[in-house]
Formats: sequence, structure tokens, C-alpha cells
Amino acid sequence: MLVLSRKKDEYILIGDNIKITLLDIGDDKVSIGIDAPKSQTIIRGELLEQTKQTNLEAIESSLAALYTAKEPDPIEE
Repeated sequence: MLVLSRKKDEYILIGDNIKITLLDIGDDKVSIGIDAPKSQTIIRGELLEQTKQTNLEAIESSLAALYTAKEPDPIEE
């Protein structure tokens, strides 16, 4: 992991088209601005983890329902 120190209004460039600017510094948080192409996905870490957990719970619930589903009755000829 690259660790950089930045002051307010300083920025970091990633590649040719992503710019991260330090907008404000508070007591326990910082505000950043991200300039990037619309095609670049940007998501906050806690939202990604929450989405992963929600998806995992949905899969587990679906699997549990699948395992407890009743077998269909045989077709009589």
C-alpha cells in the first residue's frame, strides 16, 4: 500500500484520468473529491462490504429453501 501525506486542497493523480483531491480535514474524518471517468466504478468500502454480506445471506437463505423444498410428486401414467 502506498501511503501519502496531503494537505487541504492538494491532490493525487492515478493514471491519466483519476484525480483525488483532499477537500476538508475534520477532527475524525476527511472529505475527498474524486474526478474520474463515468465508466470507472467508485464505491465506499463499507457499502461494498454491506452488499457482500447481504448477497451472502440471500444465497444462504435460497440454499436453505432449496434443501427443504418438497420433491415433486411422480407423474402417473
